[in-house]
Amino acid sequence: MLKKFKCVEGCSDCCINREYFPSKEFGKIGVLLLPKEKKMIEQLAETMNVNVKILPRIGVGTSSNDSSPKSILLYQLMGIDRDGNTCPFLGTDGQELSPHGGAPCTIYDQRPAACKAYPLVSIDPTISTLDSKCSYCVSTKDNMVCNLGLSNEIKALSEIMISTCVDERTQLWRYATNVGDPSDGKMLPEGWIKVQAT
Repeated sequence: MLKKFKCVEGCSDCCINREYFPSKEFGKIGVLLLPKEKKMIEQLAETMNVNVKILPRIGVGTSSNDSSPKSILLYQLMGIDRDGNTCPFLGTDGQELSPHGGAPCTIYDQRPAACKAYPLVSIDPTISTLDSKCSYCVSTKDNMVCNLGLSNEIKALSEIMISTCVDERTQLWRYATNVGDPSDGKMLPEGWIKVQAT
């Protein structure tokens, strides 16, 4: 029987742990930002006196001969720790807790669509697939849930999916962050990498 998703009591792992994607060579990824969210996050950071590092994430071009993308589809908000972990907007001072007992998001009402969508990774009319690394999935040993109560997450994931639709002739680029634990192996230098010519 499909369950309804809810955050695990005391968990803030999705705001702390970043992963290498698509491989360690590319470095750790940050929180995905739509172009319209980049400026908002920069303004919030300035207002709150929070240091942020925002890098490009996915770019597109029209020719396989280009040396870099012509436009940027997605950006990423990098973590503040040396190894790329921990969102700069996570309240880690321990003075307040979120409603589920974890560290609070200091921009919760203005958080990016990726944060609103998490842990959804795919949707269909009746069930959703969740990120298998999410503590809920680990604790229930299940990454499929019913769509009940996930309307905000579904809306946010749909917005991301729509904004990343590209023409089949598009040249896709991924940004290597060169962020992560140096002992994890050799990473590509920071910069654009051509990943697909469709």
